[in-house]
Amino acid sequence: MPKIIKDGQVCEDSWQSLSLNEGESAAEVTVPEGQWIVPLNVWLEQRDALKNRNDIGIQIGIDDDIEVLAEDYASLPLLAFDFPAFMDGRGFSAAFLIRDRFAFKGELRASGAFIRDQLCYLQRCGFNAFALNEEDLEAAKASLGDLQEAYQASADKAPLFRRR
Repeated sequence: MPKIIKDGQVCEDSWQSLSLNEGESAAEVTVPEGQWIVPLNVWLEQRDALKNRNDIGIQIGIDDDIEVLAEDYASLPLLAFDFPAFMDGRGFSAAFLIRDRFAFKGELRASGAFIRDQLCYLQRCGFNAFALNEEDLEAAKASLGDLQEAYQASADKAPLFRRR
C-alpha cells in the first residue's frame, strides 16, 4: 500500500484513485465499494448516487471550478488537488478558499508535480495531506516545519501580529 504524509505523520494511504477508461463517460463508470477518489466530472454526473457514501473523495484539477461543490464540502471526507506543473500555484489559492470560504474540515490532499520545498507553503494554505513521488517521506515530513513564524494570515495559524 502506498504511503502519504497526513497531519504531519507518514501513514498508509487507504484511498484509491478512479480513472476513466478511454471512451468511458463519467455517467456510466461504476464506482466500486471502498475508499475511492473520483474525478470531479464523475461526482457531478453521479452526485445523487454517491452523496450518501462517506467513502468518496473528489479529485479536483487546477482548471476546475471549486464553486460547483459549495453544497457538498460539509459532507466530503477528502478533496485531492492535482498539481500538473511545478510552477502552477492555482491550487494554493483554491485550497485557501476551500478552507476559509467553505469551511472544509476534511482531508485536503496535494498530489502531482509539487516538490518537498513547497510542503510548508501548501500546509499554510490548508493542505493536510501530501502524496509525494519521493522515497524518503520521513525526511520530506521535516519540511513541514521549515517556516516557524509568518507575518501573513494563512489557513493554518493566525499571523504573528495577532498572536502578540
